[in-house]
Amino acid sequence: MFEYIMVDAGWGGRIGAALVVAAMGSIAAPVATSPLYPPVGAGTAFLDHGALLGDVPEPGWYEANIPFVDLPDQEIEETYYYRWRTFKEALKYTGPRDGWIVTEFLGPVGYSAPFGGINAAAGHHLYEGRWLRDRRYLDDYVDYWLRGSGSGAKPATEGLNKNTTDWAHQYSFWAVDAAVARAEVSGDWRYLLDRLPQLVKQYEGWKASNFDATRGLYWQTPVWDAMEYTAGSYQTDDPYHGGDGFRPTLNAYQYGDARALASLLRRAGDPQAAARYEREAAALKAQTERQLWDGDFYKHVQRDETAPIADRELMGYVPWYFHLPSADNAVAWAQLTDPQGFAASFGPTTAERRSPWFMHEALSGCCRWNGPSWPFATSQTLTGLANQLLDYPGQSYVTTQDYQELLRAYALTQRRNDRPYVAEAHHPDENRWLYDGRGHSEDYNHSTFTDLVLSGLLGIRPQPGDTVRISPLNDYDHFAVENLAYHGHNLSVLWDADGSAYGRGQGFRVWVDGRQVLHRSAPGDVTVRVAFDAGPVQEQIDDAANPAGTGYPAARASYTWSGDSPADAIDGQDFHLDVPSTRWTSYGSPHGADHLEVDLGAATVVSDVRAVFYDDGGGVRTPPSFTLHHQGADGIWREVPGQTRTPAQPAGRTVNRVLIDPPLTTDRLRISAPGVFGVTAVQLWRTPDPRISLTVPPTTAIDPGTPFTVRGTVSASAAVPEVRVSLEAPRGWAVSPVTVPPRALRAGAAYDVAWQVSVPADADPSAGLPVRALARTAAGVTSALTTTTYEFDPADYPVTAWDDDFDDERAYRVDHPVAEPSPSLRIADGALTASASARAFAVFAAPVAASGEGTAVIVTPRAFSGAAPEDSLFLGLSGGSGDAALAWYNNHHRSSGADVQTGGRSRPEATGGCCAEVTWEPGDRFAILVRWGRLTTWVEHDGRWAAVHDAPVSAAVDGATLASWSPAFGVRLDAGPLSIDRVTVLTRS
Repeated sequence: MFEYIMVDAGWGGRIGAALVVAAMGSIAAPVATSPLYPPVGAGTAFLDHGALLGDVPEPGWYEANIPFVDLPDQEIEETYYYRWRTFKEALKYTGPRDGWIVTEFLGPVGYSAPFGGINAAAGHHLYEGRWLRDRRYLDDYVDYWLRGSGSGAKPATEGLNKNTTDWAHQYSFWAVDAAVARAEVSGDWRYLLDRLPQLVKQYEGWKASNFDATRGLYWQTPVWDAMEYTAGSYQTDDPYHGGDGFRPTLNAYQYGDARALASLLRRAGDPQAAARYEREAAALKAQTERQLWDGDFYKHVQRDETAPIADRELMGYVPWYFHLPSADNAVAWAQLTDPQGFAASFGPTTAERRSPWFMHEALSGCCRWNGPSWPFATSQTLTGLANQLLDYPGQSYVTTQDYQELLRAYALTQRRNDRPYVAEAHHPDENRWLYDGRGHSEDYNHSTFTDLVLSGLLGIRPQPGDTVRISPLNDYDHFAVENLAYHGHNLSVLWDADGSAYGRGQGFRVWVDGRQVLHRSAPGDVTVRVAFDAGPVQEQIDDAANPAGTGYPAARASYTWSGDSPADAIDGQDFHLDVPSTRWTSYGSPHGADHLEVDLGAATVVSDVRAVFYDDGGGVRTPPSFTLHHQGADGIWREVPGQTRTPAQPAGRTVNRVLIDPPLTTDRLRISAPGVFGVTAVQLWRTPDPRISLTVPPTTAIDPGTPFTVRGTVSASAAVPEVRVSLEAPRGWAVSPVTVPPRALRAGAAYDVAWQVSVPADADPSAGLPVRALARTAAGVTSALTTTTYEFDPADYPVTAWDDDFDDERAYRVDHPVAEPSPSLRIADGALTASASARAFAVFAAPVAASGEGTAVIVTPRAFSGAAPEDSLFLGLSGGSGDAALAWYNNHHRSSGADVQTGGRSRPEATGGCCAEVTWEPGDRFAILVRWGRLTTWVEHDGRWAAVHDAPVSAAVDGATLASWSPAFGVRLDAGPLSIDRVTVLTRS
């Protein structure tokens, strides 16, 4: 870790060893930190916020971010604050590229996008989160789906939606409408206008994959509507997926998105493009009315049919969410309160009770949306109902009282053990959750509730201009909403029929930034002017976050309870539930004190450390004190100097902030404390200079013992008179400049920077160690990371130890890792063909030695058998029938992994887990590399090698033993022929 400092004579060379400690630990620079929470600003103080929040963890976050409400209905009020807690739990910091996302589950699931994003409920997340004061959360989240990892490619497979190829189109998603609804609250239209091309792309993506031009409608597979096992699905031969059909959902979503795009394009000054999307919306509305409306309800139409199914499903109310229906269609709302329709004590139901499929199999397995009460659909229905009541002409089917009662029923549904709780789905008639998997469904963030309170019950109706409409849907004699962040201002609304509730007199009143702007005798439908006046959003980077749990940053501890993990303390989430956990604890430790360490891999500037202690009130308690250490280049741990702590003494379930002045440049920090304690989050927040852009390649290929060069650019949007640019490398790696880093930056100019980095010969390139470029100014520290990795190249292994193109017979030792017969073998036409009529398996060891400096085995398959389930190729090292380290590729499952055994015993700790997805195509080659105690698998396609799988074989086999085994390949098949063109063994010596 080296720092280059400016001296009078110019830029010096590499700092000597005597100054390394100073470079790492005590280089002074101004502290550039942001407030812990966004300032609330001028507002009102009618309500006791602490009493309303109760014992929620980190109350300061809520005080700064959420609108406070006071309601005479205790159950709705309790659920309102509970649902803000679940939303906070779902906020996940993913790193500098994607920033914050909103998750559906508290932990990632196998079918989610990177970092656990799932777009099925992303529209709900945007509607719910639009009321937060801190705009970073949804700014980042929208970008995640439009520009970031959530917009990236996904496999078009049956399990991930075979009809679409990117994560933002995995499930139906009303992205543009929700983004515009969010902008109506924030008032920040410039943010969305900057993203118009991506919003258009999102909308057009559905046209490319799911639009039937002959019908003028969008079709969808019900499971990709997030609705498996529906009443319509059971009328197909695939109840899980459900037959493709034209559905009220995606057609309404696209209608809403087309209208939202049109409004943005008019705002951008492009009326011609806006008119095109308005025409598309009008045409889609007409076809939805003609084909999906059967006279009293919107219904599913099977793709190969023209008439709707007979069954009414709750999704038939989705068109009102987007104001698609004509006023004459209000008759559909009669079904919402009909006992044979959707009415239920814990409803509404997802299918009408008249349907023969109502609750069919709903009690025998998860995720039947043919009757159970589903918060996802309930929140869509209530949003549509509020729109019907507030934005359509009067009708006789539903009333304000219906909205209030349905919202109350929804609140009462969200209970378990008499406490607020939301899971996946509830029994419509019994007070119990049907789908509530432990470690999976807790606080399930798949719906809205706070938005229904604010925009429906209390009637805060955001507008596209500089106004807000307020039209409550309740008959309360008092209510309040306080310091709601709207257009950069604080909006407060008070209704007090007799003046006794709040001591502000009788009547209905509105305040903006603490100044009363309206007073009338009773609530009504009013409009108040609120101009946009919000400053820029200050970016902050948490350098400790590692939500993937692999590579760096890495967390270690002196002791960890078996149910916890140090990595959970830096996973980007912070909540205090027992299951699933996101914490580290020292519960059960035999030590008098323990520590939790964060290893960044390469140094950064640390000035703002935040730790949140876990306290369960029992065996894990907030420590009475803690120390913060950093490790110098000499390996000695020293207490971090210049600390200012808030609070002064450790506090549990809230942020313990440590500001460091002068900032510290270090790669390792450690929190130590006496007794048994726990941590839910350790964060190292850094404020970048918004003027500066610093780039390096995201990955850099390295080979131990061989120097490499890191090249990048630094630029600025405005002149920066003084900047210090440096490169920080892992411990033991040496850095020297190739170019002289700039001292100052001109506005608009870009400067090339380059450093040469020497890697020790014993380094492990598979560790994924980072190299970090830093640009420091008085306004902040901007950073860019390149992750080092090894890229296989046969040219790095110049010695050909064995090469068999199967022109003639060669001698191999035949090993059998399991007791299965060998296949039949034939050499002809330059290929080895193995065939079998039943399960057969053999490994062929070449009569050459492996090399301790690195051995590569490259195999070129000609054709696979097509059999199932075994149609597999093996390659690696074999020491006999009971000793082997073999990578495998299963052509039937299109997957790859590794098997390691010693003495006939399987060693799963050395296999690297299972499994990697990979699909072989004719002409592709497979390779394994045994080096650094690891067996890595590679596939070559179109001349490029890509890593497939990594197995830490040294966990079970020492290096000397590995070197004594023979390079080998093998086949395992159930039937038919499997042919191989060539086998080559390469070594470094």
